[in-house]
Amino acid sequence: MRLGVIINPAAGNGAGRLEGEKVISELQRESEVLDLTGSSMQDSEARARDAVADNLIDGLVVVGGDGMAHLCVNLCAEAQIPLGIVAAGTGNDAARALGLPIGDAVAGVRVIINNLRQPRNVDLVRASSSIGEFWYFGSLSVDFVALVNQRANIWKWQKGPSRYRWAMIAELASFKPIHYKAVIDGEEKEFQAMLCSVGNSPFFGGGMKIAPHSKIDDGKLDIFIVNKISRFELLKVFPRVYTGDHVTHPAVEFISATEVQLSSNIKMPAYSDGEPVGFAPITAKIAPGALRVYATSARQSSVA
Repeated sequence: MRLGVIINPAAGNGAGRLEGEKVISELQRESEVLDLTGSSMQDSEARARDAVADNLIDGLVVVGGDGMAHLCVNLCAEAQIPLGIVAAGTGNDAARALGLPIGDAVAGVRVIINNLRQPRNVDLVRASSSIGEFWYFGSLSVDFVALVNQRANIWKWQKGPSRYRWAMIAELASFKPIHYKAVIDGEEKEFQAMLCSVGNSPFFGGGMKIAPHSKIDDGKLDIFIVNKISRFELLKVFPRVYTGDHVTHPAVEFISATEVQLSSNIKMPAYSDGEPVGFAPITAKIAPGALRVYATSARQSSVA
């Protein structure tokens, strides 16, 4: 078994490199390991693509957060090789959805080793936007949250989580409900909403239970909508997303589907698993079992 490893040195407030060294040390007990970490995310991606093209690796392990996981999901889906995730970032939603250890590199790599020869199949979403086609595991937002992310990424004077809090306040001051047009499994739908995302996983934004009932292996998308409400009401509803209690609010709507096309009346940025992926219109289609991951299946967990 030959495994490539990509480490985000900046993950976990700079602890990524140390965590990555632990992962490589543990993996070398069971496998051949090729460190593909480059000087940047783009360099790491190029090294991984070269390793796949040269048939040097049988699987890929990422040490980092959701940004690096998103990158490696795309690499592994295209190359049709399994992915292992050692959660060492700030959000870790992909690891959370897979039931993986968070903040414990040794425990995370043991899960990978235990499942090297029997990886689990999970769904992915094949999507397209203004930048072209891509894969994602968690969710795709084209809404208020995407606008907040866009604003926060532009600001250079604020660092850390406070940047997003200030960006949210600034965005909310002028935010108005967005007019959407959608085609959901062939049926047209037009609506005004504050939030709208297309998910495959229950989690979003570092542990928010945006779609508590969502499953990563049921062959379905979960479209999450918060229909038009006042900005004050949005402020009341939004914190409830962390516990999943928002699902009882009358403005909240969920639609189960296999494919959705979504456009809006303004130029809306799209963010997938926290990463910018162009602008709407977007198309998203479920791809059942499209990714193999080194993780214990839900059935195995229940047996254990």
